[in-house]
Amino acid sequence: MNPSLPLATLLGHAADAVQAVRAGQSLNEALARCPDAARPGTQALSFEVLRKLGTATALRAQLVKKTPKPPIDSLLLAALALLLPPPEATDAGASDGTDAPSYAPHTVVDQAVQAIRKRHSGSAGFANAVLRRFVREREVLLASLAGDAVAQFNHPQWWIDRLRADWPGHWRAILAADNRRAPMVLRINQQRGSVDDYLTRLTQAGLPAQALALPAAVETEETVGATNVGPASAVVLQRPVPVNRLPGFDAGDVSVQDAAAQLAAQLLLADSPDLPRLPNGALILDACAAPGGKTAHLLEMSAAGACDVLALDRDVQRLRRVDDTLLRLGLQARTLAADAARPAEWWDGRKFDAILLDAPCSASGIVRRHPDIRWLRRATDIDALALTQAGLLDALWPLLKTGGRLLFCTCSVFKAEGEAQIDAFLQRQPDADPVLRPPSPGHLLPLADNPQNRGLPCTPQSDFFFYSLLAKR
Repeated sequence: MNPSLPLATLLGHAADAVQAVRAGQSLNEALARCPDAARPGTQALSFEVLRKLGTATALRAQLVKKTPKPPIDSLLLAALALLLPPPEATDAGASDGTDAPSYAPHTVVDQAVQAIRKRHSGSAGFANAVLRRFVREREVLLASLAGDAVAQFNHPQWWIDRLRADWPGHWRAILAADNRRAPMVLRINQQRGSVDDYLTRLTQAGLPAQALALPAAVETEETVGATNVGPASAVVLQRPVPVNRLPGFDAGDVSVQDAAAQLAAQLLLADSPDLPRLPNGALILDACAAPGGKTAHLLEMSAAGACDVLALDRDVQRLRRVDDTLLRLGLQARTLAADAARPAEWWDGRKFDAILLDAPCSASGIVRRHPDIRWLRRATDIDALALTQAGLLDALWPLLKTGGRLLFCTCSVFKAEGEAQIDAFLQRQPDADPVLRPPSPGHLLPLADNPQNRGLPCTPQSDFFFYSLLAKR
């Protein structure tokens, strides 16, 4: 956060960003309009507010009978959110040992009133009274929200209900995990150096970190006998830093990629007793490639010439990010702006040895990194996205060689975008079989201190993902 900018200024920008999200715009779009000098601090405040927006909205409804105009309302919500404990302090085992908010209450009140005075001087006294009342009556007001699920869990009601139905033993832990701050996980380019060597470089740069292993195949109710092998390239930093502080980032020695996302390349390229070995020069399709992290990892894990990767994305602007990523890393793949669901428009007739389908989804598994998602999604989105995913699976399956493999993945925690999606696909495609040795992880629920985990990975540094590796018989 820029120490030269007063909190009142940052609060104003954060309130604008939150107001845009409440109107249906993504946080990234809203932050793009923020002045460069204020953007890091605004993003940090916006994340904090969006993680507590359910509670803040419920409190504002108690404190103010009539909803203020949006610019004033957003500033009130931002201030109330900053007066609440950090998200980690709301979950047992996740607290850093203090309930203190990031700023002293009197500082938040003073700076919020200043920000409101700049927008509408006549509302400053009103805002001051509202915020000071909350500071005085905080415990009583918070206790009164005990029966309000949206205020308690800071997710929309439909989201909470869907999680309860999908994960009756895990839903509370999933919601709590969503409200934690996400760690910064790196992928070491092992064509350029080992993880141990890079850890040494990080230590020399004053950036404490540790290697991270995440099970690539885990025991669930359906698959027993997990293989505890994780991505050998994953490193988690003790504290996030700008990428320009990472040794060798511009040279392509390292990338930023969550540990769960790093499983994609490992699973697709893995040797399996149930599958023919991928041939040298294997033709691989990355069907929804942007922003290119998984494409790059596939190439990093392959020896020179070991695979021929075609990276597709329907969005030309996003495809440029794939090209930029490959250029930075010194890797080569063919990129094409095309809709994977319409092969007749782009496919040259050569069947693929392997296909990676990182399908469009609700992104409900990466809410820690994108806290606006929960407030942007609607209940109807899940079924619509599931239809899109099914269309992609059906369109791409005929492009796969007999004996080939397709890895389906989504960064979603909802079963309609994972387990239920694949179950339905297997009923439609009699020549499709799940690979059993080693088994795909299925739904990854990286929850800490959960006695009902039943073998699911307990690495809280990872995002929620779904993976299913299918073989074409």
